[in-house]
Amino acid sequence: MAEVIDCIVIGGGASGFFFAANYAEQNPDHSVSILEKSKKVLQKVKISGGGRCNVTHAEFLPKELTSHYPRGEKELIGPFHQFMTGDMMAWLEERGIELKVEDDGRIFPVTDDSQTIIDCFMDEIYKNNVQVKTSQAVTQFDFIDNYWKITTKTDQFKASQLIISTGSSIKIWNELARHGHRIISPTPSLFTFNIHDSELNKLTGLSLNTHIKLYKSRNEKRSILESTGDTLITHWGLSGPCILKLSAWGAKAINELDYQCVIRINWLPHIRLEEIEDSLQQMKLENAKKQVSKQNRFDLPKRFWLYILNRSKVSHEKIWADVNKADIHNIAQNLNAFLMDVKGKSTFKDEFVTAGGVDLKEIDFKTYKSKKLPQLKIIGEALNIDAITGGFNFQSAWTSAYIAATSD
Repeated sequence: MAEVIDCIVIGGGASGFFFAANYAEQNPDHSVSILEKSKKVLQKVKISGGGRCNVTHAEFLPKELTSHYPRGEKELIGPFHQFMTGDMMAWLEERGIELKVEDDGRIFPVTDDSQTIIDCFMDEIYKNNVQVKTSQAVTQFDFIDNYWKITTKTDQFKASQLIISTGSSIKIWNELARHGHRIISPTPSLFTFNIHDSELNKLTGLSLNTHIKLYKSRNEKRSILESTGDTLITHWGLSGPCILKLSAWGAKAINELDYQCVIRINWLPHIRLEEIEDSLQQMKLENAKKQVSKQNRFDLPKRFWLYILNRSKVSHEKIWADVNKADIHNIAQNLNAFLMDVKGKSTFKDEFVTAGGVDLKEIDFKTYKSKKLPQLKIIGEALNIDAITGGFNFQSAWTSAYIAATSD
């Protein structure tokens, strides 16, 4: 008969390790084991933030922090009052990890190396006698005679308490569904837009402040959603904070459209169409003998200005004196209401976030206990919670793990 372990954590990722470290510290007389299906642990921590580990974000008010979560905003208010960004920073600093806040609010270790965070977690696990068992892919778990029986491809385990921290694992979601949990169908979140425009793709690396509206088709008058922020032009299309916010909040809707939709971009979001036209008319008067290609009034990068002229069918050789009303209208329209077809998506860097998971109505957010199953807690991205980029997804993972570890 398998030895009874006090607490088994399925999933050796961010939330699983943070739970185990805090639970073992709080309960030194309890046995704790982590079961990880692969040969390596903490892989998402390793690659996050371009290998620097964006541990959290410098947002210190719970209500404002929750506004960064398309799914989980309401449910996280209570948990964030118990453990949030400042608490995570303090936890790391107490263990000798120095942190820094970057201009955009993202928080990293001063080493700019995710291994710093991994080493900290591994030290805590070792110090608190947590057993880490790799290559243990869980195939089934059942609650029998007041214990959880966990079956992997090679072994069987028995636990008094079971913690699910497996992120977007379809197999584990299916097991939870078998036991009565409702699973919200997973769809990608935090993705970039594929745009088939060879001339735009040549502008790779340019970033501009934009306001973007998303539509089902060019015939639609009402947008599905909209976003403001920096948009980055890439060799495959568009990325950057504005696009990522659209993909996060519109994850379900865009998925239903099979990632085929239309966006309308305002490249000058703080200037009205009429003001753009007036400004162009003023350029015509003040720079009559100068080439259109060499003068623009909006401090736009030259490469981008030439692209707009091409889209507007205005010759680069033309002088401002020869620019007519139709030219001015076309340029203004392309700066104010630039239509582009989205033809698919790409993963944002190496980071993949999934919208979907265990229905939040079935979780007690004071403890992260399942309302459906006894002696079981569900944390991290296994829940239907996700956020925009910037350290917010990790913060939800830390919060859920800490509360689950320190509550009855």
